[in-house]
Amino acid sequence: MTLLTKPPAGTPGTPDAPTSTPSGAREAVERGWFRAFLLRIHFYAGILAGPFLLVAAVSGGLYAMAPQLESALYARELHVPAVADPLPLSAQVKAAMDHAGGASPVTVRPAPGPEDTTRVLFADKTLGESEYRTVFVDPGTAEIRGDLPTYGSSGALPVRTWISNLHRSLNLGEPGRVYSELAASWLWVVALGGLLLWIDRIRRKRAGRKAAGKAAAASKAAAKAAAATPRKASGRARTVWLHGTTGTVLFLAFMFLSATGLTWSANAGENVSTLRMALDWTTPSLKTALPGGESAPAGDHGGHGGGTGQATAPSAAPAVEPAKADPAKLDPAMFDTVTSIARADIISAPMIDIKPPAKPGMAWSVTESGREWPASASAVAIDPATGEITHRLDFDDFNLPAKLTRWGIAAHMGMLFGLPNQLALLAVAVGLAAMVAWGYVMWWKRRPTRGSTWAVGRPAPRGAFLRAHWAGVLAAITVMVAVGLFLPLLGWSLLAFVLLDTAVGYLRGRRAA
Repeated sequence: MTLLTKPPAGTPGTPDAPTSTPSGAREAVERGWFRAFLLRIHFYAGILAGPFLLVAAVSGGLYAMAPQLESALYARELHVPAVADPLPLSAQVKAAMDHAGGASPVTVRPAPGPEDTTRVLFADKTLGESEYRTVFVDPGTAEIRGDLPTYGSSGALPVRTWISNLHRSLNLGEPGRVYSELAASWLWVVALGGLLLWIDRIRRKRAGRKAAGKAAAASKAAAKAAAATPRKASGRARTVWLHGTTGTVLFLAFMFLSATGLTWSANAGENVSTLRMALDWTTPSLKTALPGGESAPAGDHGGHGGGTGQATAPSAAPAVEPAKADPAKLDPAMFDTVTSIARADIISAPMIDIKPPAKPGMAWSVTESGREWPASASAVAIDPATGEITHRLDFDDFNLPAKLTRWGIAAHMGMLFGLPNQLALLAVAVGLAAMVAWGYVMWWKRRPTRGSTWAVGRPAPRGAFLRAHWAGVLAAITVMVAVGLFLPLLGWSLLAFVLLDTAVGYLRGRRAA
């Protein structure tokens, strides 16, 4: 690989430097080992993760603006003229069930606004995992506005689903998820290493200016000559400035996207889940099982409802016959009853998901599904036989890590603050793509090709890490092993490049000898 060509022989601080290097020079090398190590890691990251980061940036930018594209392409399915007096939810569900050949829905999402349609979701074996056949109903007339597959809890329609899978797995399924995990794993390494190098660059420049000032004071003639000589920044210097400044400005955004992106990854995601469970940072789950097939005491709230005793349905919500709770004989009127019970309790968000019991002995559930700020995720479980609330999750009682997880995922998807969130993600995506491009331009301008006018500079020196103090080497190796165990793809890819770099250096050394 020409990317890993080692510096010219005899360069101080390289394996080819004379063994009789003065002790002062050796001490300087030992002091500067960490910077050289960061340069080499940053070099690895640019070569390995650059293409993955570029694809993630482009697809992520597309996904950030996908809701507007979705709204325009599926206007008939998603929107209706403003409805002042909607039909009962049961009438809307019945229209969808008739359209679906009498099948029972697995979830119903009532229209959250006067110009929105109601979504009735049905299971379909011909669709993929987490995909549902969704019938869109006009809440004012019960007209069927569309019948499309949707994906996930966000209810993404086909175009947004395709963009989402492109960003997640290049539309290659599980094997393609390696790309996104590599991108998320390396992004924080690139961002953190780049920030440290940029800070060091500023420090070195300031030190250089101070030294130049002292030299100028000692020699006025030299100062006049230096002032008379026009200083011209090279093209690479401008690129370095753009690369470093953009990375510093977007540093926190890159760290956030890396952290939240890893929660969706296959390998590191499992480790993140294990860590969250160990620290009790998991999101509480609603209990929908009814002990013995009978109504569970609503007072068993697990500390989420804040109340004691049984929470019964209001008098306006009549009790329901047990036979009507059978999923095989689902009565659309139950959706009206369950909605009124939930609305009378803690469910207040405009966007909710109503789920019938999957089998006898289970409760209905009503969950707040909106992700925009300051939407919550409160949920209630309702006994279909008595109309009593058997379990309650109040978002106000969630611990802070659980709330941050929900908000972080919503922000990563561009849903937390609406259009400003989307535009911010688009700006970060453009910045990341530009940084990758600038990184390759910087390498091209200093590539180790002999006899080229573009061959400016050289890569970070090879071998400086091993000449550092043993304590520093041990600490760095310990950190790398720990990070590699937690982020397996990062660890294995880093190890592969270190071995490759070592092999290339060894072969070039033998060839030079």
